[in-house]
Amino acid sequence: MTSSDLLPEKKYRPCVGICLINSDKKVFVGERIDTPGAWQMPQGGIDEGESILEAAIRELQEETGLTPDSVECLRVADKQITYDLPDALRTTLWKGKYHGQIQNWVAFLLNGDESLINLTAFNQPEFSRYQWVSLQNTADLIVPFKRDTYKQVISLFEDLVS
Repeated sequence: MTSSDLLPEKKYRPCVGICLINSDKKVFVGERIDTPGAWQMPQGGIDEGESILEAAIRELQEETGLTPDSVECLRVADKQITYDLPDALRTTLWKGKYHGQIQNWVAFLLNGDESLINLTAFNQPEFSRYQWVSLQNTADLIVPFKRDTYKQVISLFEDLVS
């Protein structure tokens, strides 16, 4: 038996992340309603029996109000990205069940005007406001523990915004 055999296996919450791109090749980031100054792309858990694409469309609709006919799927990434939560968050989020998330990223193109976006379309909005930014600049806006994740997202989708 080695010392690594004694360590508990980390458990990750399966989720999707959404890179929403507009016609100007900028990406959507929302400011978290519960953490002013913290920006992120839409993301959320994958429900039992849901495909990655189904979860991405549902989460996008819940967080931005965009309907499936207002977006076009450009790519489902072939690589998953895992991140760990800081200790203080890990014990409170999801009742400490997960060490972090394993994300499946999907890129969508917004077909239409941004007036289709409605952050309060659902009962529990996640974002207080949003902005369109260069994909390359997203990592600078993100909370520090997710910056490496966003650097990987940039490499997954940079060809879609060049």
